[in-house]
Amino acid sequence: MLAAQDPSQVQAQIESQIRAQATSQPGTEPTLKPNPLDTLRNFEPGADEEYRLGKGDEIAVDFSGRPDMLAKLIVGPDGRISLPLAGEVMLADLTRTEAAKAIESALANYYTNLAVQVTVTKYTANRVLLLGAVEHPGTLTFDGTPTLLEAITRGGVAPGTNPSQAGQVPERCAIYRGNNQVVWVELRELMESGNTLADLRLRRDDVVYVPSMSERFVSVLGEVQHPGAIPLTHNSTLASVLAEAGGITDHAGNNPHIQIVDQATGVSRVLSLKDVLNPVKSLEVTLRPGEIVFVPKSGFYRATYVLERLSPLVTVASMAFYAGVL
Repeated sequence: MLAAQDPSQVQAQIESQIRAQATSQPGTEPTLKPNPLDTLRNFEPGADEEYRLGKGDEIAVDFSGRPDMLAKLIVGPDGRISLPLAGEVMLADLTRTEAAKAIESALANYYTNLAVQVTVTKYTANRVLLLGAVEHPGTLTFDGTPTLLEAITRGGVAPGTNPSQAGQVPERCAIYRGNNQVVWVELRELMESGNTLADLRLRRDDVVYVPSMSERFVSVLGEVQHPGAIPLTHNSTLASVLAEAGGITDHAGNNPHIQIVDQATGVSRVLSLKDVLNPVKSLEVTLRPGEIVFVPKSGFYRATYVLERLSPLVTVASMAFYAGVL
């Protein structure tokens, strides 16, 4: 339908949508390409962000004036601890202060004027998963806030990854957070320029992926069993890539609209799962290295939603275009 229109009419329509979007968001001006450094700064947790307890953390619970009640406990796999009288108390994702108040509240029916202090004696929940072209891939545990360079240094650059830079930091890496966030870090460039974002702070359960120089892969995010990087081969198809990610989850619905986002250009392609499973139509889909394959939750299939969540390089014009088309 758009192809049949006059190009000037299409351009005018897009510009009109851009102006409407700018008007609906007073005080902000549309930018064609957000600064990648700003993307990293927004991705990085605050320097003063408090630690939150996680599964497996060992804690000491001290009751002021009641040394007989001192307890050393481990946060269980369900995020709870077990206390005499009070029973189970959920502590996962609470700060130490919040955890102390939760314990005070749980024991309020049995003790009066309790003052509780929670101390982390061993951090085991503060984990980052390091994968890809490193000598020692796997789960890394940190006593303090994990950082990117610390994770990569502990993993070591795999021999032969880049002969001219053997033993040094990789050129770039990807950080996956949850099932719907990924950012690329031009690590060597940041280090050579002295930018502190080269050692940006990570969050618990982040996945750091270091590609080899010769590796080609796409990122699969959203409602799949195992989100992350999937290598591309000469016979890779969208269906095979989704299968390597463990398949889609029940939250995706019966026929999700799968988006393929090219971060370099902001261009998005949308296909239904039925088309992906159709052998003829599936072969027509060519995946390019660096693209993001996103399986949205049922009911959130609009391209504007995906572009806003995934691509830091999307232009306002392309967002307006896809909003109009879909």
